[in-house]
Amino acid sequence: MQLTILNARALVEAGMAAVGYTDDEAAIVADHLIDCELRGLGYGGLARAVSVIERMRATSTPRRPIAVLQETPFSASLDGGDNVGHLVGHRAMQIAIDKAGHTGIAAVGASKTWYTGMYSYYLERITAAGLVGMIAGSGTQLVAPHGGTEGRFGTNPIAFGFPSATTPVIWDIGTANVMIGEVALKRRLGELLPEGQAFDVEGHPTRDPAAAFGGAFAVWGGHKGSGLAMVVQLLGMMTGQVTAPAPQRDSGIFILAVNPGLFTDADDFMQRVSAYAQSVRDTRPLDPASAVRVPFDRSIVERARRLATDALEVPEAVVEALRRITAEARAG
Repeated sequence: MQLTILNARALVEAGMAAVGYTDDEAAIVADHLIDCELRGLGYGGLARAVSVIERMRATSTPRRPIAVLQETPFSASLDGGDNVGHLVGHRAMQIAIDKAGHTGIAAVGASKTWYTGMYSYYLERITAAGLVGMIAGSGTQLVAPHGGTEGRFGTNPIAFGFPSATTPVIWDIGTANVMIGEVALKRRLGELLPEGQAFDVEGHPTRDPAAAFGGAFAVWGGHKGSGLAMVVQLLGMMTGQVTAPAPQRDSGIFILAVNPGLFTDADDFMQRVSAYAQSVRDTRPLDPASAVRVPFDRSIVERARRLATDALEVPEAVVEALRRITAEARAG
């Protein structure tokens, strides 16, 4: 069904308030999730809000304030306090931008969190500060290594962002064959997975999302993607994440922010990034009907289109779930 952006945001904020988030926290989470919807990544948008609420209701352990465990002028280690990753990632991002602004470089790690969100969201803000950024995050062992059928990696996204005189270049990928948010949404809507994305608990290929959650997901990119997924898992462990975290517990997130002015003229670098990105777009296309794109181009176009129409398409089951949660909270 179709929602205006304002109505969608209000729906998310009301749902977050229903499970104890403050107005400021709800606004941070909602801004992240609405940006996912604007970019056409609905599985990370309002559908993720339902998953966040379900996870909050399923745990009896109260969340704690996000705490800085260790800190230097150019680094910080955070205990996420079992808060949702949209909040922990936002705090880590802010610290990284601030420290890199003073010292030229910052490394920030956080653990004891879950659902760390869309890394390009953080990198868009890091690059807006004139910084080059890298983010990697790991979690529950849901993804099988190349050649295996048992989970050893998280979905383990990794992303890089480069500031530009025009639009930033941001490359954000998951190292699983499919994003878990996509699988969760398909399970909610009663849809099947494509072939080759998952295994059941006995190691047999499956298209059933529920069976896949009980088994494992395939890794992206064969042995190369498997190696990258392992590297990301180790970076997550470096932040303090345990080796094999329980489902939706203790994900790790690592953020590196660098001022290019440490190495070159920063303004000139951004001009050169812009010119180089355009040279990539100008490459002769294999298909004359499909121009070559640079990472993040699609997101910019999709977001602009939805902002112009002020319309988001959200599955009715997701909207009704959020409305029901809000109504129950008000009645209770």
